[in-house]
Amino acid sequence: MRRVLLALGVALPFLFGAALVASAANEGHPRGAAAVDQARLLGADGEPGSWMTVGRTYSEQRYSPLTAINKATVGKLSLAWYADLDTERGQEATPLVVDGALYVSTAWSIVKAYDARTGEKLWEYEPKVDRAATGQIACCDVVNRGVAAWKGRIYLGALDGRLIALDAKTGKPVWSVRTVKLNDPCTITQAPKVVKGLVIIGNAGAEYTCRGYVSAYDAETGKMRWRFYTVPGAPGDPTNTAMLKRAAKTWHGDFWKYGGGATAWDTILYDPKTNLVYFGTGNGLSWPQEIRSPGGGDNLFVSSIIAVNADTGAYAWHYQETPGDQWDYDNTNPLMTADLKIHGQPRHVLMQAPKTGFFYVWDARTGQLLSAEKFAPANWASKIDLKTGRPVENPAARYTSTKAALVYPGPLGAHNWHPMAFSPRTGLVYIPVTENNVGLVGEKPEGFKLNDRAYNIGALLESDAITKLYAAPGAPQRGNIRSYIQAWDPARGREVWRIPNTVYGASGTLVTASDLLFSGSAAGDFAAYDARTGARLWNAPTQALVVAAPSTYAIGGEQYVALLVGARGLPKGQVRTSLQSANNSRLMVFKLGGTAKLPTEAVGPANITLGALDPPLLTGSNEQVISGQGAYHRVCAGCHGAGAVSDKSVPDLRHSPVLRSLTEWNSIVLLGARAGNGMGAFKTQLAEGEAESIFHYVISQANKDKAAEQAAARK
Repeated sequence: MRRVLLALGVALPFLFGAALVASAANEGHPRGAAAVDQARLLGADGEPGSWMTVGRTYSEQRYSPLTAINKATVGKLSLAWYADLDTERGQEATPLVVDGALYVSTAWSIVKAYDARTGEKLWEYEPKVDRAATGQIACCDVVNRGVAAWKGRIYLGALDGRLIALDAKTGKPVWSVRTVKLNDPCTITQAPKVVKGLVIIGNAGAEYTCRGYVSAYDAETGKMRWRFYTVPGAPGDPTNTAMLKRAAKTWHGDFWKYGGGATAWDTILYDPKTNLVYFGTGNGLSWPQEIRSPGGGDNLFVSSIIAVNADTGAYAWHYQETPGDQWDYDNTNPLMTADLKIHGQPRHVLMQAPKTGFFYVWDARTGQLLSAEKFAPANWASKIDLKTGRPVENPAARYTSTKAALVYPGPLGAHNWHPMAFSPRTGLVYIPVTENNVGLVGEKPEGFKLNDRAYNIGALLESDAITKLYAAPGAPQRGNIRSYIQAWDPARGREVWRIPNTVYGASGTLVTASDLLFSGSAAGDFAAYDARTGARLWNAPTQALVVAAPSTYAIGGEQYVALLVGARGLPKGQVRTSLQSANNSRLMVFKLGGTAKLPTEAVGPANITLGALDPPLLTGSNEQVISGQGAYHRVCAGCHGAGAVSDKSVPDLRHSPVLRSLTEWNSIVLLGARAGNGMGAFKTQLAEGEAESIFHYVISQANKDKAAEQAAARK
């Protein structure tokens, strides 16, 4: 024992100090009080046992000072308790833990509260969103990435555009405001941010004709205090500030008729040192400039970082990462602030690893670009010119209606929404990286038809021209290539090491003061790594795919790690073990010496593990398949994936038994037979015969992919 104590002597004083502070903080308020205020958030490092905002502190570093779980003890980490969820869609939220209660949001914007020590459910709130209506316009699944806590309330951004304040002890609504116009095709999937008594929220829906903006509401009353629009409206629109009038000069044509896009659908960050709120914006509508802005232009503030005054929403600075973006390179990806030494000088910086493949570091106060180095392969630009701040673009990557392009990263990016973490101890950022590519060609502008309940990207991801590009010598493997966790040194702009994933996919990260890095995987496990070397130190099965980031907290001197699991399908070889969720969606909480066990017996009427493709024979004509290809990518691809290959928490249509019955297919697609599951009726979005054409297109794709699987098996 003496040897162990000596070996841990440096860490022990901090370990016990952190545990005592954590215990006192959690027990200083009644369970479920959520007594969070500005002073408490600013002092979060003095309360390491709580996790009061999705990134733990305003910096969004997802770094915890807790050290009870460390390299010497992590081998004893095991399941303390778990709670099955009653949904089989994607789970992307990070749990909050404050005053002894754990709060988490699940798919369909459901909020649940648990006793953080025992797992006893305290309450549940179902916002009762219209699943058929929101399922049609929720680009990339009906997920939610977390809630916010403030002065006895829990704040939820619901999928249907409502901002809702809940009583933290009971889960009962206190107030609800609609942040988007009724029937507008806008959704919310992000976690709200509470700053100085203001609840700040954006929305999603650029592909569905939404105009982007970020709004601040009074946390007490729900009254709107300020709103910042991210793109100009029509000429004469009263919301066009002087700044937006200048931005309008970077557009051409009647772009406002398409909504404009640039929605701020993920991270919102507040920096107390500058009193600025930062957020990123997404793509414009349509993707190709040929349609939305004929003649080109930067199209401000599409695909940009914007900084505004936290109190008033007044513009402070912006940086456009992708001028005139036409690759869906949303810059809404996680942001974080940190204090770094760059070129020997201390700098307070803002950092981001976006879809584009370049890691950006800016001066947080001024927006001055300090560095922008490639962290993943990218062919759309060779570098970022630090003098001008603009990318040095590859002209071949720009596509039109007559010219296809092969581009990487693809629209899902080198790094998407999955949270990254930063350790001030190691100086490293831990990024979930995915390498992928896509072929794109624009629709003919004269044939582009706007439909605010359809996926109006204005581009095709499949065509004969794209197929030829992939067949050319030197072309990359099509689609997803590899994924890994990357340790990136932001001060030096270089990779230090990486952890390859055995199964392609990204999962959020957490790092602690004991130099442990936590992350799940698409292989169906949750692991701890050495944050200095990347060596795997511990892992546990999750029985589910993992995309969300964990949080960690302490109660009564014990440290816990909480993780939400569940995404489309099940890991290879995994059976369904939950009666409530076909993809084993669960909240899992670990501690040292935990004794809980996951069920292992297969349950339920079926599981959604995807087996070998077994589609019916194609009976449609070539003309129907070609017509279905265009209609599918216009209306269906946003949820069901390009080429009918789903990568979201929705059915992979190639495997659907419904392909054996056109009548049943039409009852679902046209009449909404599965509206209760989020698959609304698309009768008004499709022209006569298009549903049948899509049916034959999916069968065609399934047969092609079946042949490819069989050919690969013979090698």
